[in-house]
This record gives sequence, structure tokens and C-alpha cells, in this order.
Amino acid sequence: MSSALLENYGVRDLALSHGAGSYVYCEDGRKYLDFAMGIAVNSLGHCHPRLVEALTAQAGALWHTSNLFRIPASERLAEKLTGLCFADRAFFCNSGAEAVECGFKMMRRYHHAKGNGHRKRIIGLSDSFHGRTLATIAAAANKAHCEGFIDGDTNFDQVAFGDLDALAAAIGEETAGVILEPVQGEGGIRAVDSSYLKHVRELCDENNILLMFDEVQCGVGRTGSFYAHQQLGAEPDILASAKGLGGGFPVGACLAREAVAAHMSAGSHGSTFGGNPLAMSVANAVVDEISNPGFLDQVRANGAYLMQSLRDLQAANPGIIAGVSGLGLMIGVFLIADAGRFITQLREEGLLVVKGGNNSIRLLPALNVRRDEIDQALAHFAQALKKMESKQ
Repeated sequence: MSSALLENYGVRDLALSHGAGSYVYCEDGRKYLDFAMGIAVNSLGHCHPRLVEALTAQAGALWHTSNLFRIPASERLAEKLTGLCFADRAFFCNSGAEAVECGFKMMRRYHHAKGNGHRKRIIGLSDSFHGRTLATIAAAANKAHCEGFIDGDTNFDQVAFGDLDALAAAIGEETAGVILEPVQGEGGIRAVDSSYLKHVRELCDENNILLMFDEVQCGVGRTGSFYAHQQLGAEPDILASAKGLGGGFPVGACLAREAVAAHMSAGSHGSTFGGNPLAMSVANAVVDEISNPGFLDQVRANGAYLMQSLRDLQAANPGIIAGVSGLGLMIGVFLIADAGRFITQLREEGLLVVKGGNNSIRLLPALNVRRDEIDQALAHFAQALKKMESKQ
């Protein structure tokens, strides 16, 4: 079937027509258990009643005004988010890449205001992912993403994931800050060690540079705390948030300490659609739902159950599964068998997952996934392993 769409996503042979909770359906009636959730975006599953109610109510009142006018819902969301973490200020945009870009600008603006305008370089980690804009692909330096787009020095430097000595050596007179994901997503789900994270915080303080966390994928309850770093013992100066924040509606946020945010004066940054009433109505409902007592306890309990169950499957299938890692309901399975083939086999069994780097797959179910749905996913997983074993 021909299409006028750009071919940047390759061949996609599955079209979904509707969803409810943890399940999605095709027009022909095929049903899938969704442990991809739009790549960790549908944080409360498909068509959550509270989100549908918030969106439809706002759609009948006011869609868009631009930031020429006050948007009270954005003020409420900013208060909620800053009350849940280290930050004092919030800027709203439409995506994770935009939130990261805002953070980069904050870093450079901060040093410029301090009379250190030469501090423009930002250090990132290997196997990271920060978005698809020019600056975000430069920060991650994935060759496949940069080819044909980035050439020469970009004012970004990269060091190996987890190598504290390499990070210390990379800091120079022109360094503005460091960006990292507390739990990597695209590169294969790996949480940074808490000791490493604390030492990175100390390095940044010692060198008077800023620390930014990219929690676009691992934030908003995904790991069992509202933001993943809250389990890892160190706080950033800037944080990028998105994906699950809108529960399926495009929302991004850049959060920062007052000392950093204070230099983003009127006219220094903006977004036409960022913080619009529709997005804010949904995001407020998402945050309220995740903030309910016991919600994150359940995420942690279900995450631990799923993780241990997958490790049991690894022990029974050492020729196919190389390892299992993650935090909360952000879990990676590293394979010996080809990850693409295994994803196809899982789909045939009725389970949708996401591919990750380093020959891995990602399981990113709704944060309110039920235990029986996890058991169903594990049954699909076990059946797919049997079929993969028989084909080897």
C-alpha cells in the first residue's frame, strides 16, 4: 500500500483501531496485550476514564490561547510538579526533545549570566538517547542517528556509561554541564549506580557546572518513584520530563532550580503550543492519579514481581535470554537470540513490546497494570520462548 508519509519509520504492518486499559485491538478483531504503551507514554493505559473526562471537558471549553495569556491549569501543574521534586520552576512544551533542548539553553544561559559565556560544552554518556533534534542527537552521538546530519564539533562530548574517571577527565574550562538518564531507555534499560550518581553530583559541584537528568522515559512514576533519581540518592539542577506526563497527550516539561531558572528572562525561550489548556488538563489528571496514596507502592510491587518472573524465565532459557534489568515497571530483557525475531514471536502470541539497544527488548506496561495482566504477559513470553527454542 503506497503512502504519502515520509518513510523514516520503515515498514509498519500493524494498524490499531482502539484500546482500553492494557489492551489494543485491530479492526479485524485481533487483540493484543500492550506492554509497549506508546514507548512508555500511555502511563495509565488506553482511554483511562479520568483522562478522557479531563480532555473532553476541556475540549468543550477552550483549546488554545498561546502564552500571551495566563493559563491557570499550567500554573497548577507547575505547583504540583515542583512540589513533587527538587525543582522550583517549570517550563511546558510538547515533547521530550523540546524539554531537553530547553535544559541545554538553561545551562548555557546560566554560565553566560555568570560571566562565563565560554562554558558551552555539555557532556553526555554512551548509549544514551535524548531526542531527534540536532542538539539532542549531538548530545547522544549515536552514529546511526547523526549520519548525514552532524559533522564536526558540536560542543557536546561523550564518555562511557558508568566511567567516573572518564567523566572527570572530560570536564574542562569550557564545560557547562552534564546530561544523563538515571535509567537509560533506548540503549537498553540500565539504571546508573547510586554511588556513581552521587559522585557525578559531587564532580559537578566541585567544578561549578550543572547536572541535568533526562527523565523523559523513566520519570512520572515509571520506576516506582515519581522521578527515578529519587531512588538513587542525587538530585539534578535541571530535569527533562515528558512521555508519561501526558498519558498519551503530547506534553513536555523542563524543571529547574531557582538559581538556574532565574536567568531565563522574558523572551529568552518560548513555545506556541507549550502548556496549552488541553495538554494541561490531561497532565494535571495524570499527576493527580499517580499521586494517589498507594499508587507508586503498587508500581514497585508489580515491577518486582515482573522482574523476578522474567529472571526465572532467564534461568530456564539461558540460551535465549542473557539478562534482565530495570527499575519499577521499566524493564529490559537482553537477548542472545535476535531481539527483532523475538519481538515478532511475542506479537504472534499477542504481546506487544518495544525494541531497545544492545539486542534488548523493553517491557513498559501501564503503571496501573493488573497482576493478572502481568501473568498473561508472562504466559505469552514463556510460549514465545518455547517456539524460539524449537527454531534454533
